[in-house]
Amino acid sequence: MKKPTGIVGEFYDLLESPQNSLVELAASQGRIPVAYSCSFVPEPLLMADRLFPLRLHAPGVAGTEIADNYMSLYICSYTRSILEFAFDDRYDLVQGWVCVPSCAHMQRLFDNLRYLKNPAFTHTIDVPQKATPHTTAWLAEELAILRDRITEHFGVDMSDASLRKAMNEWNEFVREIKAVGDLRKKENPPLTGAEFHAMLMAALVSPKDLILPLIRKFREEVEHRPGTGNHRARLMVVGGHLQDPEFIRVIESQGGIVVADRFCTGSIAEMMPVDVNGSDPVMALAEHTFRKTLCPRMMEDFDRRLNMIIDTVREYRVDGVVLEVIKFCDHWGLEAVPLVEALRKEGIPVLRLEREYRLSSEGQLSTRVQAFLESMGK
Repeated sequence: MKKPTGIVGEFYDLLESPQNSLVELAASQGRIPVAYSCSFVPEPLLMADRLFPLRLHAPGVAGTEIADNYMSLYICSYTRSILEFAFDDRYDLVQGWVCVPSCAHMQRLFDNLRYLKNPAFTHTIDVPQKATPHTTAWLAEELAILRDRITEHFGVDMSDASLRKAMNEWNEFVREIKAVGDLRKKENPPLTGAEFHAMLMAALVSPKDLILPLIRKFREEVEHRPGTGNHRARLMVVGGHLQDPEFIRVIESQGGIVVADRFCTGSIAEMMPVDVNGSDPVMALAEHTFRKTLCPRMMEDFDRRLNMIIDTVREYRVDGVVLEVIKFCDHWGLEAVPLVEALRKEGIPVLRLEREYRLSSEGQLSTRVQAFLESMGK
């Protein structure tokens, strides 16, 4: 594929390396990158003082030959790809690693990382699998432990005032992302789903304050664009880790346009402001984490996840849903069966796709999407 030009091309540039130019700039200024791999890690907590969060990704991973020696081939390719990059020292600027054992695969990743690479700072957040007042208090206690460990190890300011400042910065970032995302509701959206995904993923792997001017510039450009043209169908893509905008581009190459998404790494569910008015910012972050993170690991929460998708389909006038599942993902593999059935009962067409973390078999993907559009009469 020919790389996009202009601002979108800059987003693609930032996605080409797990330690992009903005990460290198921030690190050269004495700031501290902390890597994480799950949406249950509250980013504002890692934005305090000199910290900045980096969502782990492995762009352009060619294979996982080394990681396969330590992790089973029945472990998802996302976690194996991250471990492969760790062996190649592709995260050498990262000074801290924060894990949530959201699945057995993620736990194996960090077990191997600690044993084989022994980073100077690692921390695991024990996140309950139900959201109740008691488990929210539990999560707040877990986050307080992480805050204290970060303070002791890095010597940064993690006071309530510092956390509130970081939370306000997060809210400013979210407002800009949502302003761009709302343009996708238009009858003829001025940006493609691939462009939006490139912007969002670049933002998750860059210091928020350094990429925010680029996002604002992109919003101002897109607001004055004409529509992207006639499309066969408006689509929503749902699933787990999806960090490559090329997957969205291939879907859109068949004439549809992706106007909404609901990923672990996506925008509609994840991009919401955090309440900064409470007396305890750590409790506010715990409540925010449970409110925004619609993960299949959460027991008794299926209806909330389903209704969020249905509401989004209506709000964005979606014609069909594409459900993507990384091969061997336990959570999304189990979620997919009742989810597809429930959406079809609502009269919403669904295409389920199984994939690897790295984009492959583009021709097969294009054929499946084309057949899906035709099945909807589009």
